[in-house]
Amino acid sequence: MLLLDTADIRPEDRIEVFEATVLGETGSCGVEHEPGPDGLFSKRLEGWRFGPVALYLNSGTGMRYWQTSRHLRMDSRNTVSVLAQVAGNGQFIWNDHQQVLTARDLVVATKSAGYWERTWSGLGSNIALMIDAEQIALPDSMIHTAVPRIARSPITPLLLSHIHGLRRDADRLESDAGADDIGQATLALVRALIASVITADRTRRAIADETLLVRVLAYIRAHLTDPDLTPARIAAVHNISLRSLYRLCEDGGVSLEQWIIRRRLEGARRDLTAPEHAHRTIDAIARTWGFTSPAHFTRRFRHAYGTTPRTWRATAAPTTGD
Repeated sequence: MLLLDTADIRPEDRIEVFEATVLGETGSCGVEHEPGPDGLFSKRLEGWRFGPVALYLNSGTGMRYWQTSRHLRMDSRNTVSVLAQVAGNGQFIWNDHQQVLTARDLVVATKSAGYWERTWSGLGSNIALMIDAEQIALPDSMIHTAVPRIARSPITPLLLSHIHGLRRDADRLESDAGADDIGQATLALVRALIASVITADRTRRAIADETLLVRVLAYIRAHLTDPDLTPARIAAVHNISLRSLYRLCEDGGVSLEQWIIRRRLEGARRDLTAPEHAHRTIDAIARTWGFTSPAHFTRRFRHAYGTTPRTWRATAAPTTGD
C-alpha cells in the first residue's frame, strides 16, 4: 500500500511530510537526507501489515537513518528491524561493526542495542521488516549478540528470499485470508535467524525445533525452480531423515508433494501474465517451474484454476495501448 510519494508534494514540504510519515510508522528516529541529481529530495514509501510483522519499501534519493537508546526512551516502542537492500549499495553501522549492504545481504537492528545507523547514497531502495521486540520473545542480550553475526547464518538466504517474495506480492498477500499466518511464519524465520548464530545450544536447539517446518517451507519456496528439488534433498539439507520430513509435514497439516505443486503452479500462473515473460512459450514457463510434461501441466493448471494456461494467458495478461 502506498503511504507516501513525494512527487505529489511541493519540493519545499517534502522532507517535513516524509519525516512525519516515518515517525508515525517506525517511532522515534533520526533522519538526514541527500538530494538527488536534480537537487531535490525524492521518496516513495510503501507499507504492508502481516499480523505481527510490518513490511516497508523505501525508494528514492540517498538518506541516513538511525535509532538510539534515547529514541527508545522517547516513545517506549522497542522494535526489531530486519533490513535488506533492493537497489544500490548501502551501509550498516552498529558499534564497531560496519557492513556494506547489497541485494544479497540483510542485517538485524534494534533500539535496545544502542546507536545504529543505516545509510545509502544516490538513488536506491531498501526493505525493512519491523516487529515489536515482545513478539520476538528473545532476550535483548541475545539479539545484541546476534547483530554482527547475521551474515554467517544459514537462515539468512532463506529469510532474504522470503522477504523479496513478500515484497513482490505484498498487495495481494496483505488482503489474503492467510496474511496473519504469513506474518507468523516470517516471525518464526526471524527468531530462527537470531538463534542460529547464538552459541547457547539449548536455546538454539529449542528454537530450531520450533521453527523447523517454517524453515523447510521457506527453503522450498526459495528453490521451487530447481529441477532436482526432491523430498530426499530437502531432508538432507535440514539434517533429518525422509521419514522425519514426512512426519513433520503431516503434523503441520502439510502434504509435501501437493504443497510444492501448488506453489509451482502459482509461480507459473504469475509468469504467464508477467510482461517480462511475454516472449516465452507456455511450455518453457512450465518447464522452469518443474513441469516437464505439457499435458500434465495443463491438467494440473485446469484442476487448480478452472481454466487452461493458454486461456489464462489470453484473458488475464495486461493490455497495452497504442
